[in-house]
Amino acid sequence: MPAAPQAPRPRTTTRDPAELRRRLAAWVADWLPGATVGGLTVPPTNGMSSETVLFDLDRPDRTTQPCVLRLAADTNAYAVFPHYDMERQYRAIQLVAERTKVPVPRLLRLETDPKPLGAAGFVMERLEGRVPPDVMPYTYGGNWLFDASPAERAHLEQATLEVLAGLHTVPAEEAAFLAPTGPHGSFRSPLRRHVDAQRDYYAWVVDGRPRSPLIERAFARLEQIWPQDEGPTVLSWGDARVGNIVYQGFDPVGVLDWEMASLGPRELDLAWLIFLHRFFQDLTESSGLPGMPDFLEPGRICARYAELTGHTPRDMEFHLLYAALRHAVVMLRIGYRQLHFGEAEAPADPDRLIMHRARLEQMVEGS
Repeated sequence: MPAAPQAPRPRTTTRDPAELRRRLAAWVADWLPGATVGGLTVPPTNGMSSETVLFDLDRPDRTTQPCVLRLAADTNAYAVFPHYDMERQYRAIQLVAERTKVPVPRLLRLETDPKPLGAAGFVMERLEGRVPPDVMPYTYGGNWLFDASPAERAHLEQATLEVLAGLHTVPAEEAAFLAPTGPHGSFRSPLRRHVDAQRDYYAWVVDGRPRSPLIERAFARLEQIWPQDEGPTVLSWGDARVGNIVYQGFDPVGVLDWEMASLGPRELDLAWLIFLHRFFQDLTESSGLPGMPDFLEPGRICARYAELTGHTPRDMEFHLLYAALRHAVVMLRIGYRQLHFGEAEAPADPDRLIMHRARLEQMVEGS
């Protein structure tokens, strides 16, 4: 059986850990006199967007609280996204905590001034549990989710869908601060504004770099199959996938990563959940491994979501293509980031930087 590929992981930070530790300790002492910072670590699987820093908050009453610092990426270091609005993320988590039973980490402190920490950020509690790994992807094996029984996986699927169903009950008007902004104005539908924002993001990614013919074909295909009825507008998590949930056993105890939160149809989250698994499954199968082909199967997931919410998912061809397109733009940016840091050589065809190129081509062709 072929071994899983061991491609070098792109660098995730350019910050000096010692300087970050000094800044964090001074900031904590300022808002909680007598408190100190211990055990600071930057996880090796840290994301390539907002940075995650783990530390222990040693309080004046001699208790210790495990914490997570989410820090805006250094936009001068070829960041994945052009803007990092940490207050927006903080408010999204706060709203979900107040309006739903969806488990989110308890928020402790927001810092919008970039001076104390070197960037805006916030602190929240660190949850005990386990997360399906991205590196290597859980589909490759050797982890708790891969080794789970069919019944345990089914339980996790159902519990994860209950998370989406709960998020989608948040009144859209209360989450209006998440609506994409841009030159097109509020007269555009939420889905139109969402896609407009993705077009703007793509334009930023290719500014000064080769354009992607495949991504541009995918945008054109979206217009051909645009939904006649876009459906109700809900709070969209944006990065809805099992790798962004902390589980205890097979039950969610914390929903993480809110930097892509927005407003839009329910299907945005459903399609992202389904496609991101398909992305990992395709990588696994290309390595000659079986993966988890029956996990998060689209038909079953849509049927269960309909049972939970009374809303039957619609236009999934459109939404799955849009999920694949959105992921392709992120992959292209990460590829260009690797070129920037000298971690890879520039291919003659920029579409080769899109890891799921073959799948996206099939979807664009309607196959």
